[in-house]
Amino acid sequence: MTLRSNLTCLLLILLMLFFNPFAQPARASGDPLPDTPFEQIREQARGTRVNWYMYGGWAHVNAWVDTFVAKEMKQRYDIDLKRVPMDAGVFVNKLLNEKAAEKKTGTIDLLWINGENFKNAKQAGLLFGPFAGRLPNVRQYVDPGSITHDFGFLVEGYEAPFGRAQFVFEYDTARTDTPPDTVAALKEWIMAHPGQFTYPQPPDFTGSAFVRHILYAVSGGHAPYMAGWDSDLYEKNAPRLWQWLNQIKPFLWQKGRTYPRDSAFLDTLFARGEVALGMSYHPPHAQNMIIEGSYPDTVRTFALKDGSIFNTHFTAIPFNAPNKAGAMVLADFLVSVDAQISKFQPENWGDFPVLDMKRLTLSDRQRFEAVDLGPATLTPEQLAKTAVPEIPAPFLEALEQDWKTHVLDQ
Repeated sequence: MTLRSNLTCLLLILLMLFFNPFAQPARASGDPLPDTPFEQIREQARGTRVNWYMYGGWAHVNAWVDTFVAKEMKQRYDIDLKRVPMDAGVFVNKLLNEKAAEKKTGTIDLLWINGENFKNAKQAGLLFGPFAGRLPNVRQYVDPGSITHDFGFLVEGYEAPFGRAQFVFEYDTARTDTPPDTVAALKEWIMAHPGQFTYPQPPDFTGSAFVRHILYAVSGGHAPYMAGWDSDLYEKNAPRLWQWLNQIKPFLWQKGRTYPRDSAFLDTLFARGEVALGMSYHPPHAQNMIIEGSYPDTVRTFALKDGSIFNTHFTAIPFNAPNKAGAMVLADFLVSVDAQISKFQPENWGDFPVLDMKRLTLSDRQRFEAVDLGPATLTPEQLAKTAVPEIPAPFLEALEQDWKTHVLDQ
């Protein structure tokens, strides 16, 4: 080979390493665990307990973790699983306090985390890793190109993929024949149906996501934001968003004088018929509510043609986790085919899989295809047609902080 060809090959290799999220960056500490063969990690975790801190507001998700996941972890790995309900922002603050106090051994083994909470935790040095690229199921079944960023922030192996979510609206076919299909049509519909629409007050996750959809629509789509925080871009486009939201305000439920405090409150308003449209960041949410008897079986979901925001949710391990080995085993199991199929079933959760179907065997793909999502849930193929990426975290934080000033207090 010539010198030029040798240099070309070397450059290609370096580029592949640079863009491959499974290529491990330097560790934040000298902990050798990520480099340990995974069979040894499993053996090290046997007979231990893993404390998984996660959002606890969904009874069906809690039940899935407490039954299926806990049972499988015990039978397969002799690991006792303890689910600890706690909001992400709370456990990030807990870790910040422990970091400041130099507490080397904490109480959290695994976190359910993503978005601005992950960014803040990673930047503050609160996370162990990188570890995700060492998990066998991640390496085998996940497309590495799909997990490079979380809300525009580099993951670099400090969190492992867990599931996928995408924003949908809900309506009752017994009350609404044809729902609006674009942001412009939604605005017209709201004004033509006073009191029949509202959205949860940011920083509620669902309400905040609704606001981001409107920002995309009034400012030329998602593309301008993907390069990261740009204060000039924000100052240019945010007023367009506030104008749109304030224009619909008099036509909202309670004439916009108050907003649902969270998505659960909006669910109640929709179930009681006080509003005609609901919304969720979880495509199977309506079907879950039908199964539990909270929604009538005539409820369906739809996504706006302008774009429907999606994201991947992850698990991460704190810097001072007492059982890092057990946390890695749990994070790996959650990406297994069996766990992802169980999670995909709407009677369990309905959470969309994070696996690349092309990497599965034919029989495993058929297992996923056989899952009945129910009539209220759009298929992954339908949702893919409108999917747009999440906005980088700094924009999200600015929007949530400014919404109160420019909308609620107006």
